[in-house]
Amino acid sequence: MSGTLPGFRARLATALTGAPDTPLLFLGNFEVEQQWAKGEHTLPRLSAATANAVVNHMDEFALFLGGGADHVVLKTRPDDDYLDFLAGLGVDLPRIHVPGRQDPQRTVTEDALDDPALLAALAALAGPSGQGCQVTAHGISADERRFAKTAGLPLAGPGPETCKAVNSKVYSRRVADELGLRQPRGWACETLDELAAAFAAATADTGSRYVVKEAFGVSGKGIAVLESPRRADRILGMVRKQAERSGNGSLAFVVEEWVAKETDLNYQFTVGRDGGTHFDFVKEQLTEGGVHKGHRMPARLTPAQRDAVVDAAERLGKRLAGDGYFGVVGVDAMLDPEGGLYPVVEINARHNMSTYQVGLEERFVGEGRIAVARHYPLRLTTPLSFAETRTLLDGLLFDPARGSGLLVNNHATVNAGFAETAETAGHTVDGRLYGVLVAESDDRVGALDTEIAARLAARKDNAA
Repeated sequence: MSGTLPGFRARLATALTGAPDTPLLFLGNFEVEQQWAKGEHTLPRLSAATANAVVNHMDEFALFLGGGADHVVLKTRPDDDYLDFLAGLGVDLPRIHVPGRQDPQRTVTEDALDDPALLAALAALAGPSGQGCQVTAHGISADERRFAKTAGLPLAGPGPETCKAVNSKVYSRRVADELGLRQPRGWACETLDELAAAFAAATADTGSRYVVKEAFGVSGKGIAVLESPRRADRILGMVRKQAERSGNGSLAFVVEEWVAKETDLNYQFTVGRDGGTHFDFVKEQLTEGGVHKGHRMPARLTPAQRDAVVDAAERLGKRLAGDGYFGVVGVDAMLDPEGGLYPVVEINARHNMSTYQVGLEERFVGEGRIAVARHYPLRLTTPLSFAETRTLLDGLLFDPARGSGLLVNNHATVNAGFAETAETAGHTVDGRLYGVLVAESDDRVGALDTEIAARLAARKDNAA
């Protein structure tokens, strides 16, 4: 196992297809968990239309996974000024394909499946002997398999059944137990009786706090605090009614103790078709209220802590390979206040937010530099073009000569909410500007972050 990062794109192609130079077609179908969760019992949740539109436009991150010989399907064509900005930095972009119509409530895969002309054009990428482009995705569900089949392109990854199975939090919990990896006290539940027993044990432990998690919850959704026996009874009753209505008594929940932590971590490794595992990186994960906010790279770990992370990755990689999985794996982990490691909070056998930063990190984050990936919330009443963003952040965007500044890695999410024309016309729209801050020190990164946030907040159109 190596901890170095050079050649991630070639290493990814080798893991998925067996050859480093296989052309790849990327799909950024974020929150694929929603597809995996279909038919599963769930906890109460709310989801705004604008939030869904922003998440679906996170597909623009996929621009940074490939190079000039690769392809990417995006919901909408990126802002031309933004593409010019990236070209000016020397980013080797894949060829962009866009469906004829996009629905902000659909993933990029669903948009592409609704465009027969696009699918016919993509079929030509298979090559004369079918040895051309292969499809890879943020995560593989039945939609991505159907896309690949309809376009006549090989799917570079395991089938959706395997991907769903290894992405379940129940799987994460049981595999960590099997491998002897430290976890908070908890239970994996696949029947109503198991869930009832877990709730009873959790609420009887009055000195600790417990949560229940859906097997396919993502981005802070699908989780509830068991704050009292009464709350646990209400949740159990709701799940029981779902099971009775559906006639499906199979469940997939995890109940876990909410333990003290000092630092969230995210580490990634890549499992090859041959079962080999390559450790890619470990980063500090920045979260707020359980929702992902960004990453700091490199992670501030002791050599012993890093060795423990690498060892966990090696063991998990072998186990996943044994279950038929190959491709990118991201694992959430954490350090307790004494510096002890919880190496598996959950396994995400798919691309992760940090996956999309690797190409930028390889190219622009030099030795001795600090990088922090984050996003800036915006509330807008009119769209914000990249030209205006560039003017607004003049002197703060990344400059290769000085090796510091903000590398914008998604501008589509800024204006995604405006696609909801009927609902948002004349109203305030929420958006996000994503980027990677690069500087020579944490203090300088902090200063850049503060100044960028202040300028965006001061923009005349940015509503309070």
